[in-house]
Parts: sequence; C-alpha cells; structure tokens
Amino acid sequence: MNETVINEEYERIVHLLDNKRLAEALIRMEVFTQDMIDWTLKNSVEELQTSYRYMLQYLQQGIADPERKNLYPKLLATAYKLTDKTRIAKLTPISTEYYFDRKRYHKFIPLRPLPAIQLELESYTEDMAVGNLLHYTEKQAGDLATIRRRHEAAVSELFYLIWLSEPWSEQDEEEARNFLQSVLVQINDLSLFVSALMLSLMEYFDIRKLMLLFDAYQHTSNDVNQRAIVALTLIIFRYDQRLSLYPEVAARLELLNENAIFANNMSRIQIQLLRCRETEKIDKKMREEILPELMKNPNLRNVKFNMEAPDEDNGQNDKNPDWEDWMDQSGLSDKLKEMNDLQMEGADVYMSTFAQLKTYPFFREMANWFYPFDMQHSAVVQAFSTTPEKRDLLLDTIYQSGFFCNSDKYSFCFTMMQVPEAQRQMMAQQFEAQNEAINEEKSYDKILTFSQRAETISNQYIHDLYRFFRIHPRRNEFKDPFKESLNLQYSITLKETLSDSSNQLTLAGYFFHKNYLIEAWLLYEEIVKTNAGDAEIYQKMGYCMQKNRGYEKAIEAYLQADILKPDSAWTNHHLAMCYRQLNQLDKALDYYEKIEAVQPDNLNILSQIGHCLVGLKRYEEALNYFFKVEYLDAESPKVCRAIAWCSFVVGKHEQAMKYYKKLLEKGTQLLDYLNAGHVAWSMGQLDKAVKMYATSLAMSDSPEAFMDLFNKDRKDLIAQGIKEDDIPLMLDLLRYYQ
Repeated sequence: MNETVINEEYERIVHLLDNKRLAEALIRMEVFTQDMIDWTLKNSVEELQTSYRYMLQYLQQGIADPERKNLYPKLLATAYKLTDKTRIAKLTPISTEYYFDRKRYHKFIPLRPLPAIQLELESYTEDMAVGNLLHYTEKQAGDLATIRRRHEAAVSELFYLIWLSEPWSEQDEEEARNFLQSVLVQINDLSLFVSALMLSLMEYFDIRKLMLLFDAYQHTSNDVNQRAIVALTLIIFRYDQRLSLYPEVAARLELLNENAIFANNMSRIQIQLLRCRETEKIDKKMREEILPELMKNPNLRNVKFNMEAPDEDNGQNDKNPDWEDWMDQSGLSDKLKEMNDLQMEGADVYMSTFAQLKTYPFFREMANWFYPFDMQHSAVVQAFSTTPEKRDLLLDTIYQSGFFCNSDKYSFCFTMMQVPEAQRQMMAQQFEAQNEAINEEKSYDKILTFSQRAETISNQYIHDLYRFFRIHPRRNEFKDPFKESLNLQYSITLKETLSDSSNQLTLAGYFFHKNYLIEAWLLYEEIVKTNAGDAEIYQKMGYCMQKNRGYEKAIEAYLQADILKPDSAWTNHHLAMCYRQLNQLDKALDYYEKIEAVQPDNLNILSQIGHCLVGLKRYEEALNYFFKVEYLDAESPKVCRAIAWCSFVVGKHEQAMKYYKKLLEKGTQLLDYLNAGHVAWSMGQLDKAVKMYATSLAMSDSPEAFMDLFNKDRKDLIAQGIKEDDIPLMLDLLRYYQ
C-alpha cells in the first residue's frame, strides 16, 4: 500500500467504527494488517474478532450477559487503538511527511527522556536568575547567550519528544504530570508542552494525554490553562464519536461542569474558533479593497516626510485636510472603522499583514510556531540587543500588545531588524512619549491587564494555530481543524457542558450577527424546545427562515412572536412580507393594514397595501392608496407607474396616458413604453400605439422576450375593448414596422 491508500483505508475503518459497524470494520482491519511485519498487531486483531464473535454468539443463544454493556465499548475502543497503531506503523517507514520523517530520524538519534529534559529546563530558570544578578559585561552577555541557546535546544527536544511519542504508559503519564506541576519550569515551556500534547493527539489518539490536558486546564497560569482549553476543544471535536467509549472523560467533564466557569470558558472558545471563519473574508477585504485603495491615493503617495526639526507650531496643524476628505469619499474611512470594530471583537485582522513574514529562519523550527513570545529568546535579544540597564521600548510595546498573536510578535521583531537604527531610535522616542502619556492617564496597567486576560491569551493562541495550519510550508501534511465546522453545540461529549441557555443564546446571537442564519435558526430552535422563548427569539427565528426562503416556518415563528408581543410593527411587517411571498395577499393585506393604523404616513406600507390590492384586483381601492403616496412623495416614479397601470385597468385611459407621459419624459423603461402602447391602443390611437410598441420591442432583449411580456397583458387588453382577433395582427404589424 502507498501512503494515500493507507490513509484512505484508515479513514474508512474509522468511519465504520464511528457508526458502530464493528463487524465490517474488523473485516477491513484484518486485510489492513495482513502485510504487517509486526505480528503482534495481527494477533491483536484476531483476538478482537474472536472476542466479538463470542459476544454475538451469546446474544444469538439468548444467554444473559451482564458484562455485554461494558464489553462492547471496550471492544470498540480497542478497535480504534489498533487501527491508529496500524496506520502509524505502516506510514513510519515510507511517508514523506515531516511527522514520520522526524520519527525515523529520532529512531537513530534518540531523544532524552522527559525527566532529563525537565532537569535542564528547571536549571535554565536558576541560571538566568543568577546571570541577571551579576554586573552586566560582555562576558556575562556571552554566558547568557549560551544559556539561552542551550535552553532553546532543550525546548525543541521537549516539543519533538511529546509530539512524536507513542501512547503513554503509566510511567510516561506520571513523568508528564510531574513536568506539568513543576514550579521551576518556565510558563512558556509549559505552554509549548501543551501545544505538543495537542499536536500529538491530532496524529495519534491517547487517552492518557487527553486526561493530562484536563489537568493542564486547571493549571494556575492563564498562559497554560487557556492553551489547554483550546487544545481540549479541538481534540474533543476531532474524536467526538470515540470519546463516549471512555467513562473517565465523562467523569472529568461532569466534575468540571459543576463550576459554571468551565462552561462559560468553553462557550467563549467556541465563538473565538468560529471567528476564524471570518479571517479569509477579512484577508480578502484587506488585499482587494483597503490596501489597493491606500496605494492609489495620490495625496498619500506624494507626501514627503520632513525629517528636519519641526517648525514653530510643533507640527500639530500640518495634516492635509484633503486626506480626510479622500478617505470619506472613497469609503475607506468606513472600511477602516469596520476593521477596527472587528479587531476589538477579537477577529484576526492581521493575517494578510503578517502572512508574508513567516520566512525568517526562526520559523524553520516547528516548535517556534507555538512558543509564546519571549523577550529572552535569543532571536529577539539579537534583534533588540536589550541590556538590564536599558529596556527597549519597542520590545516592551510588542510584548504588551493584546492584539498581535505570538507568531506575529516574532515576525514584527525580525522585521524591525531590517529598519535602520536611526529610524528605530525615532520610533522608540515616539513610543516613549506615548508610554509617558499612557502612564499619565493611568491606562498602562489596563493595557497590560488586557494582554494577560484569559480571553486575550486564548484568542492569540487560536490565531497562532490558524497561521500554522494555513501558512506553514508543510501545512498540507496536517489535518486542518479550521476546515471543519467547529460547531461544538452538536458535540456528543460536550452536550451537557454547552446546554446552558445563556451560553446558547450568546452563540446563537453570534451566528445571527455574522449572518450564519441557518445555524442561528437551528440553535434558536433548540433553545425554545427546552426554555420558553421570548418574542425576540421568535422574531430572529422568523428572520432566519425568511432570509432563506422558508416562508412557512418564518410565519410560524412570527406568529409566536405576535402572541408574546402583540401589535409589533416589525413583526406585522415581516408577516405581511412572508404572506405576500406565498401569494396569500389577503393575509398580507391584513397585516399591512395593522401597521397603517399606527403609521398612517408610512410611504412603504401605503405602497405595499396598494400592490396587495392590485394583486387582489381591487384597483379602485389601490388607486386611493397610490394617490396618497403621490401626495406625500410626488417625485416617485414607482407610484406614478402604479397609478398609470391601475387607471388603465379601470378604464381611466386619459388619466393613465397622463401618467405614462410623465414617466416617458423622465426615463425610458421598456415596460413603460409597452403599457403606454396598451393605453394608446385602447384610446383608438393606433399609430401612437404602434410607435410605443416598436420602441419597447427595440429595447427588449429579443422579440421572444417582448412577446412574452405582451401576451401576459392579453386579458387586460381585451377587458379594455381590444378585439382578441386584432392582437395577432398588431404583433405582425410590428414585424413590418420601420
């Protein structure tokens, strides 16, 4: 089997197991393991088949088996494990993917055990603390650089040890738990450890690693616990079907669910993950609308920045007022405001900016894509040359930013290395002035607090993950979680966690706000099944269905809203629109008239009533409404057109021609000439009628299209005294008309 065939067969077997088709899965597993060198795998599959056959035989014979309920999940779980193990074993010798390449590499150059790496990472904390106490010299700088490089090598080794590891033994799990609980290991290193755990689980499911992620969620550091909950969310979503086979997962979740904080955190992570759906839209808007608009602005392009000393007004009034005018006229101001609002929501607005800045050598090391921004990282120190006596203000500002994710902070640092020293100094001075102003306003602590908030950390981490899965050079070798729906509300495992109505309402509100209306409607439907919905929920349900042309369901929801909150003009208007779409004009008219009673001068409602009356062939009543609209808005061509047509069908030909003449003086619509021809013909003005028809025909896409429009009005023409036999003659006359 080649790599593609192995992966395809693996997915087929997993699909069968997900659907509890164990017998079929076992048959395929037998074939899947046939060419395995490892005979223990084949034996394990045979033993599994034998156990399952015995269980089925007992069932057939009607033998009471109290253990059957517990045995079946265990058999399924074993089948999953063997399938995972077979895939890894078959791909390790042949796959070109980075994961398997590293596994082969470290088979010959083994990684150190976790306790040894832990010891070195703990010593780094002590070494750096001692080193920073000494008087700063070039020798000390060199010693610190050596300590940093040794630490970074150990961190990289930690990452590969965890990512590439086979399913853990009890001893492995205990060593990992000790590592997680160490107070001497840097928080950044623990954060990377959590990321490596997540990536390892994505390659190879291991219940021990998953349970350690639960432990990591309860770590005291937000940097660690927020990475852990994001990792838990993605792993639970990926393995949702099989997790029901592990009672320890259900037990841990039940314990966590006792505290509403866990459910609230999970709900927040759900929305943050769903925001990633917007990233491509934002990226496209930046590339195709905002950046090109900025580049083509002549005012900005021709600006020459004066680097000399400022003049006597300190440069405070030297902005070109044309810039703001241009931004308003081009619509750029609104777009930038939209981007700013999205940024404040937590959307990823910097993807397009930093996507091209991931080619630095730093990013060739896979672990660095997941390492939190560290001002003591050797690559950062090299870029900014910080000393204990003088911190770099630019670096401080980057570190404190709550909007840039860790990956982008590193990109920004390396980009700053390309900036000449003079410009960097000038930027530093500007930042220093800004920081002084911030301190005076006592908002520095607020900025720092924002960057350290749990929701900020988790959001930044999700952006880090998005960059890895979307722009890493070997991204196609990883199963991208952001290509999935990530709708956790349908997760079997998290059903109890996310069943809280307030969290469901928050999520439904997000879907509604972002116009994912079907998903919003499905969630609102779940909410009203278990909780009494209010009028607003039913209004939103109706709106979701209306926008997706589900008018019957929309009406059901709107009627519920009307019961809970009677006489709402908004509800009545949307009920009327839905009934009108279903051509139930009498019901639509009822609701439009309810609105008219409280909004007698609403031009739109008056017009809609008139159109309903036209559809019901109550033309005289319709005329009364259209005349009222004309009185309030004399310039409207739509009302003029409606009056003209109604006048025609009720036989007021002079009045109809008067209005068509006004229309033809202002515009040249095909239907206006056609209908004016009808009126002229009904008045006996044949020559004028032919000219009107001929003009309409010339404006039509084709003679056939004109004929279709003409024939729709046959009954109205006959009703106005035109002989039916004369209609074909008129159409033929038009063919010869010059």
